[in-house]
Amino acid sequence: MPGSSSMLISLRENISSVRRNGAGASPLLSLAFNIDLLRNIVFFFFVLRAARRTVWKLKGRGVFGTAAELYIDTRRILFGWFLRMPGVRSKVREQVEEALGKMEEKLVPSGMTRYTKLPTTGWAYDDVRKQLEALSGLEHTRWEDGRVSGAVYHGEDDLMALQTEAYGKFTVANPIHPDVFPGVRKMEAEIVAMVLGLFNGPQGSAGVTTSGGTESILMACLSARQKGYIERGITEPEMIIPETAHTAFHKASQYYKIKLHLVKCPAPGYQVDVRSVARLINPNTVLLVGSAPNFPHGIIDDIAGLGRLASRNKIPLHVDCCLGSFMVPMLEKAGFETTPFDFRVRGVTSISVDTHKYGFAPKGNSVVLYRTTTLRGYQYFVSADWAGGVYASPGAAGSRPGALIAGCWASMMAVGESGYLEACGKIVGTAHKFAEHITTSPLLKSDIEVMGRPLVSVVAFKAKKSKSSGSAVNIYSLADAMSAKGWHLNALQNPPAIHVAFTMPIVKAYDSLVADLEACIEEEREKARVRAVEAASSGSKGLGMMAKGDSDGDAAALYGVAGSLPNKSVVVDLATGFLDLLYKA
Repeated sequence: MPGSSSMLISLRENISSVRRNGAGASPLLSLAFNIDLLRNIVFFFFVLRAARRTVWKLKGRGVFGTAAELYIDTRRILFGWFLRMPGVRSKVREQVEEALGKMEEKLVPSGMTRYTKLPTTGWAYDDVRKQLEALSGLEHTRWEDGRVSGAVYHGEDDLMALQTEAYGKFTVANPIHPDVFPGVRKMEAEIVAMVLGLFNGPQGSAGVTTSGGTESILMACLSARQKGYIERGITEPEMIIPETAHTAFHKASQYYKIKLHLVKCPAPGYQVDVRSVARLINPNTVLLVGSAPNFPHGIIDDIAGLGRLASRNKIPLHVDCCLGSFMVPMLEKAGFETTPFDFRVRGVTSISVDTHKYGFAPKGNSVVLYRTTTLRGYQYFVSADWAGGVYASPGAAGSRPGALIAGCWASMMAVGESGYLEACGKIVGTAHKFAEHITTSPLLKSDIEVMGRPLVSVVAFKAKKSKSSGSAVNIYSLADAMSAKGWHLNALQNPPAIHVAFTMPIVKAYDSLVADLEACIEEEREKARVRAVEAASSGSKGLGMMAKGDSDGDAAALYGVAGSLPNKSVVVDLATGFLDLLYKA
């Protein structure tokens, strides 16, 4: 490196100069030498650091990949400057406010009594019950009829009644006081042990319950960061995740200052590219990540391939099983195709599992599992010199609701292995039936296609491309059409798609789902024909407008904007405004 050689020559010349001047050199000359030496050392350090990062970047992304990232970043920055121009900024703000106004009309409807102050005198219990009944009956998407993707995974009255009873018995329980609530401590330990058994935890494996999948993922990332710092002295940690990994990893990156590398999951399989992961590994890498399955497309990554990489490089590997939870371990026993995903894979060091999904526990329950107690210890918080006494907590929360732990334990004990096996057969079987129907139905196969080979409970589909016109169906317009029929499905982006997370309620509503989807496809096809005629009559060349659609629905509006902007700051403003509306009384 030319710069390094010149700096070394300069250092040698300075040292020779001091030697020639001997002991009689003036203090001023000595000081000047020391400052010059320090300046060169600091400069050399920063050049070396920048050179290392450049080498890692080129190794991980290649010349063309690095150039592509630079181009994307440049577009994003330039478009951000454009959005901040005086005339543009006011127009964008006006449109954001208009969109938020429409959201407010839906989220905060008028005509309802608002309670923003404590009642002077407490209400009678019967009056409270009446209000609770009225609030539970507000108009909503009918999950009870199986019209919601995910969200409610069981919903049968008998199990909910048992959960309510368990909650009632432990309403005031707090696991932070195990001596006061020993029953909760026992149940929590047994939940972890049972989930470890499901995922083939080896001797010495351990775990912790959390408030949900996000906290489980956050804790696994924190553990990996601490392991890298304590065992290897890494102060600038990095992790490598598939682009389809849950956004909780992005949150962990922001919270814990872990640099994030996203890896493509190319069609047709939509699994993470393991070779790209390998190229991105460097001395600062503290964590590799795979999903089983991922949230967007329901695809299980190549966990075995990631495990080999993790073992070879002595880097932790986290498997996110939050969505698959109790379905994935049951696949083989239920007679379905499966693939390695748990602690039997060498290299897997932690797994996140949501018991409040296909474990059918009440919302607010998840578990993070570790191969060793040492790894679990890295997520602990201990304060030995606090004025209030010695304080220790296993995760992010201090006080926790013991009632939710009781509800989780009761659910697992009531359903049992046979119940989860039966549920797997129904839920995964229906998901596979749906994927097969899309592939074979004359009414669907020409317009939409399943993404990858979903093995578990989530099926994602996108619009098929037409050689002449791009696509006859706008997938977001289709999502809005399904919403108009009372369905709440998940719209995806990059690429535009829809997914259905099958649950016990959806199993019962399967025929309605298929019938409504076919009807909506036919409606979208008719819209495309009308647009084609209008385009032809107006003399427009080609039918490229057919892909844009003309829906004013929420999904088409939001994701249409998001997909077209190189800088997402407008979408961030919309999402931030939406969050603010959630707390408008």
